[in-house]
Amino acid sequence: MTTRTAPDRVGVAQGLFYAATGVWSIVDADSFQAVTGPKTDVWLVKTVGALVTAVGGALAYAGARGRTTPELALVGAGCAAALAAVDGVYVARRRIPPVYLLDAAAEMALVAAWGVALRGGRGRPNDDTGGRGGPGRLRETEPPLAGAAQ
Repeated sequence: MTTRTAPDRVGVAQGLFYAATGVWSIVDADSFQAVTGPKTDVWLVKTVGALVTAVGGALAYAGARGRTTPELALVGAGCAAALAAVDGVYVARRRIPPVYLLDAAAEMALVAAWGVALRGGRGRPNDDTGGRGGPGRLRETEPPLAGAAQ
């Protein structure tokens, strides 16, 4: 049985969210546009959908296997922050409808979840010095500092 860390769980959640929204924009562009507003370039909607689906698939797969690395966590948090920024800027410029603010809120929740997961609730980033899963693996808790009173 695979034990999942907090970053693994965030990766699975983000991965499922991204896969669902990405596939939706590809498979049923009409219903996607009914919710998000009409688009001039449907090919671009489908391209972004394909990229979001690919990122989501990687995050969910790694998280489900208990193998979320710091690099994947950065991809997850970075994508969420970038999509939130695009949503906010272009709603403010009235280029996309306000419904995108719901996505911005979901993306910011993912950024916050990554922040909490990567800090392990201890106020410092987790180290990656060989925890469960080997070097480069995120750890949910940190070992005590060498020489610290215990």
